[in-house]
Amino acid sequence: MFGTGLLKGLGVTLKHFVETFTDDRAEVPSRYRGSLDLDDKHRIIHQPVDEEGLFTIQYPEEKRLLPERFRYIPMLIWDTEKGEDRCTACGICAKVCPPQCIWIVRDSDENGKPITRPAEFYIDAAVCMSCSFCAEFCPFDAIKMDHDYELAVYERYPQLVYDLDELTVPVEYYAALWPTQYAAEEERRRKEEAEKAAKQAAKAKAAAAKAKAKPAGEKKQRSPEEIAELKRKAQERAAAAKKKAAGGGGDDAAKKARMEELKRKAMERAKKRQSGE
Repeated sequence: MFGTGLLKGLGVTLKHFVETFTDDRAEVPSRYRGSLDLDDKHRIIHQPVDEEGLFTIQYPEEKRLLPERFRYIPMLIWDTEKGEDRCTACGICAKVCPPQCIWIVRDSDENGKPITRPAEFYIDAAVCMSCSFCAEFCPFDAIKMDHDYELAVYERYPQLVYDLDELTVPVEYYAALWPTQYAAEEERRRKEEAEKAAKQAAKAKAAAAKAKAKPAGEKKQRSPEEIAELKRKAQERAAAAKKKAAGGGGDDAAKKARMEELKRKAMERAKKRQSGE
């Protein structure tokens, strides 16, 4: 039993050796099919998951084509269309960074008032753990993960501490590295801008309609003739009230005289009763 298994194992090894040797002696080996030749000595090799045969890459002359979601250190996006940094120096990336390798200094104008752009931005690549938390939490899509992994230096400090200029790349560079993600973000951004424009248009339309229509509670503007008529009616009402008040005074005098007469008669009857008449 052990002899048969050993022979089968050696047969599988021999089979792979022959296939690999034959493929390697071909004019274009399978591992080089679909690769990008930079020059006579350098090329970018694409290795699909179903590839068979040799997998060894002769680095640095040969390099593997990295997948889109490969990430190394962060990079800052420069919006070439608007001509400005997407970063607003909000500091969220520095707050969520687990190793705390990001430092940000917000810029200010000539009056010392803070403005939404970074004056200084540093990332310590020697400490960065490539977790991409900064890219995931950035609300402005201003920081993304780069594919540049060749960062070997002789001195850790300060050569591995990257500043704002070294970290900033144009948005076209990001679109080339992350085409699928970039297309999805642009589609989402277009939808948000369209919704914002529609809301602003609806708000402007409502404001125009409100300005055109009569506002509720606004007093009617009267003509001079109407004002004169109202004054005349007010004077008539005042005169009528005065006349009524004068007439009411005569009635009071008559009532008072009548009351005095009744009192006099009542006193006379009282005197008669007292005198026994």
